[in-house]
Amino acid sequence: MPSYRVNRISEDVKKELVDVMRRLKDPRIKQGLISIVKVDVTSDLSYATVYVSSLEGKDSAAEAVEGFRSAAGLIRREITHRLKLRRAPEFRFVADDSIEHSTHIFKMLDDLHESHPGGNSQPE
Repeated sequence: MPSYRVNRISEDVKKELVDVMRRLKDPRIKQGLISIVKVDVTSDLSYATVYVSSLEGKDSAAEAVEGFRSAAGLIRREITHRLKLRRAPEFRFVADDSIEHSTHIFKMLDDLHESHPGGNSQPE
């Protein structure tokens, strides 16, 4: 199967998963700012690895992953129905700390900018 098709399906699954996530009533998923960072679908469409991150840290993302795992059957059915796939991928949810990491880097850069005002000027 060409890789562009797998990439397209990965993006479609991510988009639909975000929509399904909004409709879930699990409090573990609703807490904090939960984001689906990336979806990797295998070339045979049998597995989809979903990377979940939270602004509040990896612990919050891990709780959201537990919520996603408990709703995996509903998610699988909804995604298969919405994308009209013959075979439903089995979802694997992984907690990711990329949002927290990028927030930390942004804060460090902001602190650096505040401690050195006029950042682009060259000393003479």
